[in-house]
Amino acid sequence: MITRKRLATGAVALLAALTAALLPTSAAADEPVAKESPKVELVLDVSGSMRAKDIDGKSRMSAAKQAFNEVLDAVPEEVRLGIRTLGADYPGPDRKRGCKDTRQLYPVGPLDRTEAKTAVATLAPTGWTPIGPALLGAADDLGDDGATKRIVLITDGEDTCAPLDPCQVAREIAAKGIHLVIDTLGLVPDAKTRQQLTCIAEATGGTYTSVHRTEELSRRVKQLVDRAADPVVTPVGTKGTARCVDAPLLKAGLYTDRETFGEHRWYRVDLLPGQELRASVSVSADRAVNNDYGVLLRAVTLHGREIVRGSEAGDGRTDVISTGLRYPKPALDEGPGDVKPAAETVCLQVSNSFSAPPSVKTTPGMPIELTVDVVDGPSAASDVAAFGLGRGWWLLGVLVLAGFLAGLLWGWVSRWRVAVWRTN
Repeated sequence: MITRKRLATGAVALLAALTAALLPTSAAADEPVAKESPKVELVLDVSGSMRAKDIDGKSRMSAAKQAFNEVLDAVPEEVRLGIRTLGADYPGPDRKRGCKDTRQLYPVGPLDRTEAKTAVATLAPTGWTPIGPALLGAADDLGDDGATKRIVLITDGEDTCAPLDPCQVAREIAAKGIHLVIDTLGLVPDAKTRQQLTCIAEATGGTYTSVHRTEELSRRVKQLVDRAADPVVTPVGTKGTARCVDAPLLKAGLYTDRETFGEHRWYRVDLLPGQELRASVSVSADRAVNNDYGVLLRAVTLHGREIVRGSEAGDGRTDVISTGLRYPKPALDEGPGDVKPAAETVCLQVSNSFSAPPSVKTTPGMPIELTVDVVDGPSAASDVAAFGLGRGWWLLGVLVLAGFLAGLLWGWVSRWRVAVWRTN
């Protein structure tokens, strides 16, 4: 019951936070709010290995070009699209030059389909596979404004420019909080390529897809471009602190942060009498971690007194662990009409007990998603959620009463049967 209530609490809090985030925040509610057009950059591997003819009897490069032509015809009008290549220009053996071989083929902006197709048609498999530098370049191409941003990486092999680890690059991009998602597609991938592309995608909340047919590639890229055009709520980047007094003051909404292994981070929320705070947090293990870990979310006063907490433990079977809490602040008795009630500052502490093998990097920290919502508090004492069950107390009372009556009935039947047995 408690687990189900927590899940319900988290779902309600998330729904309310998403709704709040979608509402206009300008001073005049009836004024139209300008919406940033979504941005997508397609990053295409043009390295020498793309000559391999193992996709529908033709080369990987030919399959990619055909898929690009179909995708460019179907790009929604509101999407600003760009194209970047990697390994398209330098065919030589100089590793230093080969690992800088990435350029923007078509700038991010309103799409001229004919011009974009012409640019793609000129490509020929050439050089190295600098995935890390290409991702950094694509992130710069998309900028750091408030628009929804997506990178779609299409490659047939793993990065050849280590030690610039593309998975670490993806984590650093995610840590910037610029609302950028990286989706990866592997053309006839081997195990190492699959592992690397999966890591890149998971670091930013994206997806990985293995592709063996031209039709699969075209369909999947179309889906990802269309997904960028869908209205979504992206978390706001914030940075928790080591002490509550220095913590950022959060309003209702969805926030993202990073937390290293075993770290405690603090955030603040102001709560008026008669309001209820609902908060939930999710921590994602975006790298190899040891089994047995947990996450703790506490609501504490400025003086350090704990109000309520939520916690959850894991054993390695899932990469994301979540918990939540509710805190209703009682309403004050009616006073003079011109006296405004003072808000209480509630400190939210997010802690984790993750650990990892010595070979695993601890920076940047693991992604945190924090949902905060402030709603009108419960109108009746029976609905107070600080006890953890809320209205579930009614069901608990019914179950206790039913158990008591069942016990009495069973005792009466047992005594009657014993009496009959003795008589016979």
